Amino acid sequence: MNIVTSIAEWRVLRKKIHDKSIGFVHTMGHLHDGHLSLCTRSQQENDMTIAAIFINPTQFNRDEDFSSYPRTLEKDKSLLSKQKVDYLLLLDKQAIYPDDYQIQISETTELSQMLEGKFRPGHFNGMLTVVLKYLNIVKPTRAYYGEKDYQQLLLIKKMAQALFLETEIVSCLTVRAENGLALSSRNSCLTAEQREKAGHFAQMLKKVQNSALTVTQLENLGFKVDYIADQWDRRLAAVWLGDVRLIDNISFIIARNNEI
Repeated sequence: MNIVTSIAEWRVLRKKIHDKSIGFVHTMGHLHDGHLSLCTRSQQENDMTIAAIFINPTQFNRDEDFSSYPRTLEKDKSLLSKQKVDYLLLLDKQAIYPDDYQIQISETTELSQMLEGKFRPGHFNGMLTVVLKYLNIVKPTRAYYGEKDYQQLLLIKKMAQALFLETEIVSCLTVRAENGLALSSRNSCLTAEQREKAGHFAQMLKKVQNSALTVTQLENLGFKVDYIADQWDRRLAAVWLGDVRLIDNISFIIARNNEI
């Protein structure tokens, strides 16, 4: 695996591989099997796979969340090397935000203002801005994003279409632990007891029942619920378990099959 640390260096390399199909996996590090599954999908569908690690400060609406985000770069590099990813793009804040975030991308409808947008003001502006920057830098054929962050996925697809990006945005199924918990970098912040309890989160979402009942059941288990909402043929939710915020969503097709 080759590591690239400047935009200028990548642009030279990109010209040399202009005839190759490029898959891109955009991460904030602290990698897990969910990230690696995106790499696998990319490797199956493209000539080369590029991964990026950048903890994006502009999508954190709380400074303490940014400072406490797990940083495991050496382990991440080892995982990507074993995965046989072709290139790892490691850019710093100055490279990504030379304008000090004076130019921002925003989506102005309810899509970005509801659910995560309501509880994390400014988050989607930062997310869309950094995604667009990386897609412009890497110029991939396809970029891969997990369905766990479903609202984010919809916004990225909408941005790509609205701004005529040539990159195909590919959605990938959520990867889960044995107890059903959606894999997330923040899961490592859970205690062993909390991790076991967190499995009930996905199990409750799979039940075809009134969302208010699901809220009550989760609260009785010790979760603090930000929201549970039925949108886009899915049940989406965000909860707190201690100081750790978890998000997830289940398609109604999966939920109904689960009840059969």
